[in-house]
Amino acid sequence: MLSNIRIADMAVGDDLEGYYVLKTAVSKVSSNNKPFLAATLTDATGEIDAKVWDYAGPVGQGDEGQIVKLRGSVSEYRGALQVTVDRLRLAEESDPYDLADLVPVAPIDLDAAFLELEGFVNNLDDEDYRKLTRKLLKAHKEALLRIPAAKSVHHSFLGGLLMHTLNMARAADFLAELYADTVDRSLLLAGVCLHDLGKEEEFLYSALGLVTDYSVKGELLGHLVMGAQEVADAARELGVPEEKSVLLRHLLLSHHGEPEFGAAVRPMTAEAELLSLIDKIDSRMEIYRENLPTVEPGTFTQRIFALEKKIYRHG
Repeated sequence: MLSNIRIADMAVGDDLEGYYVLKTAVSKVSSNNKPFLAATLTDATGEIDAKVWDYAGPVGQGDEGQIVKLRGSVSEYRGALQVTVDRLRLAEESDPYDLADLVPVAPIDLDAAFLELEGFVNNLDDEDYRKLTRKLLKAHKEALLRIPAAKSVHHSFLGGLLMHTLNMARAADFLAELYADTVDRSLLLAGVCLHDLGKEEEFLYSALGLVTDYSVKGELLGHLVMGAQEVADAARELGVPEEKSVLLRHLLLSHHGEPEFGAAVRPMTAEAELLSLIDKIDSRMEIYRENLPTVEPGTFTQRIFALEKKIYRHG
């Protein structure tokens, strides 16, 4: 019996016992009219389908996103691995599992990352952008330290939004110096730090902190609009000149580049253009980082939906 074997390491014939996240759970009835549970299990290394035969509860759809303890065996069904579960229960607070083994977490020191991001803000030359960005970053600190940047496409792990934002700030700091005769560094860095903070309210989260769906406000407004509104409110409260508020809001509203990709308006300032490009670069590089380790050198991945192509891992 293997204890807490990682999903990525499972093989046909393994007997296992351990803790996993119940990603999905659907109660069904078999051809012989017996109830069973069709589920998807996940941990920090991947996911796998599972079946609990002759089972009518108590664990079910209402427990999606929770940690479960199970005992079962690994088999193959239609070319894919599957766990046949013999025993199943919800995990308890006293159970000896490590959350980092079950939920993907940003591969960085999150506290150090936030301090570095604060350093960029504290070094903004423009006092108005500095105090506005500092205020909003402080208001969203707890969210930045934990929430993903997306549901699935890129940085979809705990702390992903902070990792994404810091990567962008580093790139923006370099590019602002390279294009110093064209770009207002304070405006660009402020836009980078604030561009995705609306995601805190855009998404719904599981008990473990992963994105499960869009909120009502997320569906009806989206994080670009919500973020821009928060900037407007904070700027008014702090007495930031209206022109600066408008310029900063333009960066947030246009950072998706084109309306077909969700932008409210197209980028029409140098800083907005550069923010949109930096955002695209970091999101696409993260997709490469996450997908290249899944294939052997000298081979291609499967087609990646977000990139609309397969990618090659060279030696």
